[in-house]
Amino acid sequence: MPEGHTVHRLARAFGELFTGEALAVSSPQGRFAAGAALLDGHVLVASEAWGKQLFLGFADPAHAGAGRTAPDADDVRWLRVHLGLYGAWTFAGDGSTAVVHAIGAPRRRIGERETVPAGPGEAAEADGAWSPPPPRGAVRVRLVGAHAVADLTGPTACEVVDGAEKRAVEDRLGPDPIRERGPGEPDPRETFVAAVRRSRSPVGLLLMNQDVVAGVGNIYRAESLFRARLDPLRPGRDVPTDDLCALWDDLVVLMRDGTRTGAIVTTRPEDRDRGPDLPDAPGRRRVRQNTDGAPDAVPADEAFYVYHRDGLPCRVCGTPVLLKELAGRNLYWCGVCQA
Repeated sequence: MPEGHTVHRLARAFGELFTGEALAVSSPQGRFAAGAALLDGHVLVASEAWGKQLFLGFADPAHAGAGRTAPDADDVRWLRVHLGLYGAWTFAGDGSTAVVHAIGAPRRRIGERETVPAGPGEAAEADGAWSPPPPRGAVRVRLVGAHAVADLTGPTACEVVDGAEKRAVEDRLGPDPIRERGPGEPDPRETFVAAVRRSRSPVGLLLMNQDVVAGVGNIYRAESLFRARLDPLRPGRDVPTDDLCALWDDLVVLMRDGTRTGAIVTTRPEDRDRGPDLPDAPGRRRVRQNTDGAPDAVPADEAFYVYHRDGLPCRVCGTPVLLKELAGRNLYWCGVCQA
């Protein structure tokens, strides 16, 4: 499942590719035909992320063209998407579009692994018009603009909501370390600390609760707790406030860096040559990063302290990294550094 930084990168990609365009919206699979009909021909006026939720705002072309529709206007319809475990967006373009951040263009897949090899733009028709490639697989939603197409497959959630329904979803979510604080919004760090401190649940479980903090997944959970030297099984109410403030501040830095680079890197430079990886064990899965193969990128094998390193020596103390299941998800930690 993609973590919050990937969804924020998605929101940025949609904004750069389609903002201000009237899009052809369809459901090749057919399961979202009614929702697609509500958005077809409408103009993309906003692209936002909150944690793992993506919101694409569409306005009537008559209003958007006249500049009368603001992203928060009541007449904006929102496509809400939660990718879940299997969802992904696939993009293709005519070669004329460029993306500011380095996540691959004009063709890229953004999900747990953000990119697929980039290729040339699709061939133009005889009259010079660009023809988007046919849908591949069970495409729930297809968005077609003048120079690019985006296909959604396998999402956990995909629906059209109005402004009030969008705000209701956001109100249920915890603060997002990547988002900037909006006018009138409470301090996100204070909100996070209060939510953890009033719970008896283990802090390692609370970090995966999107009502407590939005966007943190299994990698950021394991790595941020290691960097904070916090026992993931310690009850939230027993974690000192200062430690939770430092944990939040570190998540802000790590997750915003992930949004900027497209890769999760949590190791400090001085720790990357300590506790070298052992040969692959049966069933051990390498974590792919968007920056794999990029010059000067931190190799994926050196990017984490504990995630997917169970049985390998801790990079700091040398003790084997531990693994257990917590609420159906694998939890990785060092029993010495996080005692």
